[in-house]
Amino acid sequence: MAYPVIVSRAVDPILGVFTGCLAYYLYETNPRNTLPSDRRLAPLVQWKWATWQAKRLEKLHNE
Repeated sequence: MAYPVIVSRAVDPILGVFTGCLAYYLYETNPRNTLPSDRRLAPLVQWKWATWQAKRLEKLHNE
């Protein structure tokens, strides 16, 4: 069974990622949601990145 292709095999994943990012951006900036600043995506990614870097440095120093 062949799956339907909207634009092309190469552009469909890009379109999907773009649509998802746009939807999340609109969700975060919608005044009805009023997410606290520490619950937005950018601070959460920064926290996760800092945690990963700290664990990585600890692992490298222990070797």
